[in-house]
Amino acid sequence: MLRGEFADAGETTPGELLSAYGRVLRETLEANGAEGSPDVDADAISAVREGNTGSLSLTDAASILALDPGRPDGEAIAAEARDILLMGMTKAVLDVETLASAVDDELGPKEIQQKIEGRFPMTLSEYAVLHHTIAARTG
Repeated sequence: MLRGEFADAGETTPGELLSAYGRVLRETLEANGAEGSPDVDADAISAVREGNTGSLSLTDAASILALDPGRPDGEAIAAEARDILLMGMTKAVLDVETLASAVDDELGPKEIQQKIEGRFPMTLSEYAVLHHTIAARTG
């Protein structure tokens, strides 16, 4: 989700990658707290604390990461996360049709495109699948 923090994304499974995202989110909450923050949804905080990050939106996860004063705001983090996918697709020479096939049509090409462009919400579980699949093809 953050550039450089998940360099081995292609060498793990999507589930392991999702667990790693969850660990970073929990660590961010523990280090910075979130109570009373207007930018972070209370349900998202509960989901992270309970270890249920798969259905958490990329936007909510980015808002949690933005609690760390050393990181940019949530919108910038979410945009960077989507850029990681776009740049990876460019590097791996993947189009959305090929990517959809690679994820066993779990997501359709149009849906993938809309999610990566930020026009449609993406869950962390979906992000992990796409991130892993793209990274595995870029080596």
